[in-house]
Amino acid sequence: MNLLTIAVRSIKQRFLSSTLTMISMALGVGLVVAVLAIFGIVQKSFNANATLGYNMVIGAKGGKLQLVLNSVYYLSEPIENIPYDYYLEFQNQEVREKQYSGSYSYKAVQHQQAARATLLASGLGVTSPAGIVAALAANAIVEQHHEHLYPWKREGKYSAFTDFAIPLCLGDYVGPYRVVGTTPDMFSLLKYGPKGDQDYQLDGNGRNFDYFTEENGFFEALVGSVVAEDRGLKVGDTINPSHGSTEGDAHATKFVVVGILESTGTPNDRAVFINMEGFYRMSDHAKPLENEDDVYGTNQIAHKITDADYILPVEKREITAMLVRMDPLYSIGIENQVNEGNVAQAVFPITEIRRLLDYFVSPVQTLLLVLTVLICFMSGVSILVSIYNSMSDRRSEIAVLRALGARRGTVYNIVLLESMVLSLVGGLMGIIGGHGLIAAFSGVIENQTGVQIGFFELAPPLPFPVLNSISSEFLVIPCLVLLAIIVGFIPATSAYKTDVSKSLGK
Repeated sequence: MNLLTIAVRSIKQRFLSSTLTMISMALGVGLVVAVLAIFGIVQKSFNANATLGYNMVIGAKGGKLQLVLNSVYYLSEPIENIPYDYYLEFQNQEVREKQYSGSYSYKAVQHQQAARATLLASGLGVTSPAGIVAALAANAIVEQHHEHLYPWKREGKYSAFTDFAIPLCLGDYVGPYRVVGTTPDMFSLLKYGPKGDQDYQLDGNGRNFDYFTEENGFFEALVGSVVAEDRGLKVGDTINPSHGSTEGDAHATKFVVVGILESTGTPNDRAVFINMEGFYRMSDHAKPLENEDDVYGTNQIAHKITDADYILPVEKREITAMLVRMDPLYSIGIENQVNEGNVAQAVFPITEIRRLLDYFVSPVQTLLLVLTVLICFMSGVSILVSIYNSMSDRRSEIAVLRALGARRGTVYNIVLLESMVLSLVGGLMGIIGGHGLIAAFSGVIENQTGVQIGFFELAPPLPFPVLNSISSEFLVIPCLVLLAIIVGFIPATSAYKTDVSKSLGK
């Protein structure tokens, strides 16, 4: 009969106390696994979603972390808005001219040019050939200056370095979920996934919202998978965003759901995306201007604009932030230029999230880990007490083993093995229980964090240089063995010193 068999039989003889001791150890280890896994989920969620195809976020000046949480994760509240013409500095000349074509300044210049052309053609006020030549020369100078003075005549300041810039307009809700006013580029240009190479897919017969359609005008919406499931939405339904907060008054404007995103494990699952043009046309969303009549239909209950070329004036537009992708070679220089100005700030989402994790999350993780290790140590003490208290009842058994030829070292090893079995079995129960608990709540975790996690998902490595290449769970077993040796030392020593003659005499 080997030593392990003897140790197991000894545990079976004290089945109730041994079971309670193992359960105590299982609870401690399960708590360790849960803490490690939960913080792993937090880190995985933030790291995976810190960038979804872009490398810079630009918004109003203020807290950098708040800008990232608001624009990337749809948490917190918007800082402030930035002018729409600042967003256009990241666009090429063609886009800029189209956007500016509805502006008041563009129309004013067109009227001036038309009046000047009429004046020159009629020769009004010109009485000599020299006067006509001078007028033509002056007109040529004005035209030349137009190329530099008027924004629609030039490329955007940062357009040469920008792959794309996608605007975001935030502030409304559908239930507890954030409404994001943006452009169709949000899902035609952006990608997601570990490598950033996965296209967004739509359930069933859905599609991306368009800038304008004859059927729905500017009022189309795309809904994240979590929102659709929670609110019971499907393609063809209508939604009325609430103004300003989850408890705000619902807008009269209805948006038609034209697509539902398949689950992506990103914050986009928990948001509603609407056409930015429709966002501006909701009540109190367009920027008010002095001495202006309401000629845009923003206060109408049912307003469907049928002119797809209608452009809301740039002067009435603002955005909350924009998601920008540009060559990393230029991004640091552009960030410095933007931040040195007085209009906006540029941040790198990954940098801010890493800073958050390093400064706030990791210390909390370390503190909780220390507490759970102390709990495991207390469970180890319970093993020590359980075995030590049983030694008085087992002296005769030990004496018999010694009389049959067992050496002191053999008895010592049996008690140590008993301590190890209690620790390891309890530890394995804790690991399995911890993973089972995580798997049971995997649906809730995915809905709240966007991170998909299963039973076999391992906790991430600990943030220590020597241990940053293996899962922290692989350290549990050797730690349990070490703990078992430590707590088994006292009862094993007591068994080692057992006097055979006195114990047999009893």
